[in-house]
Amino acid sequence: MQKRSVLAAIMILLANLPVPVKVAGLRGFLIAVLSIAAMAPAQAQSNSGYDPRSWTYDPARNVLVSPSAPDQTSDGEVQQEWSAIPREIVHFSEAQPKGSIVIDTTKRRLYYILGNGRALRYAVGVGKEGLEWSGRDTISAKKTWPDWRPPAEMRTREASNGRLLPVHVEGGPNNPLGARALYIGNTLYRVHGTNQPWTVGQANSSGCIRMTNDDVIDLYDRVKIGSQIIVRH
Repeated sequence: MQKRSVLAAIMILLANLPVPVKVAGLRGFLIAVLSIAAMAPAQAQSNSGYDPRSWTYDPARNVLVSPSAPDQTSDGEVQQEWSAIPREIVHFSEAQPKGSIVIDTTKRRLYYILGNGRALRYAVGVGKEGLEWSGRDTISAKKTWPDWRPPAEMRTREASNGRLLPVHVEGGPNNPLGARALYIGNTLYRVHGTNQPWTVGQANSSGCIRMTNDDVIDLYDRVKIGSQIIVRH
């Protein structure tokens, strides 16, 4: 469809040029037509939001910004500028071992237990409806700039919605798992960073817990392998 539109526009332009210009410039116009038409598929692919070549890297925050956010919705409507929800020390009366993690998916908050009735509270993104995970387990592994291998189930689900996910994405700013990941037991779930920080505080993940890269780096440095983690709805 894009190729036909480009060709139609060029033909209209040619029809309105003087005869000498038409003859002398015909070869150049044909080259331009072929070049623009060849670019059309790549441009269409970049509009999907899953082509890393179309994203913008922000070195100040060390994140990759997708074409559709944070300042625009999918239909182009302007949103308010995104800003991070700051972490803070809060009162926490529940008796849990120091160094534990407690996640409240309803409030979309993660608590790192400091002891003496205090916890460090972070904002998190949680699983969308039907994809939530809850339970009690331990942190089994920690990784810096982890690779991402979308599960086959996720790739199939996204493909049914017209979005093709890669089989593997190397760690780095193009990676949806962000700067750090804490793995939960033997499950496929984890607490991780994100290259879409504006999604933190929402329910839109595939079940994992998202944090801004700044927050997940801070948490990563505090949490020890074997620490308890509780996720509640």
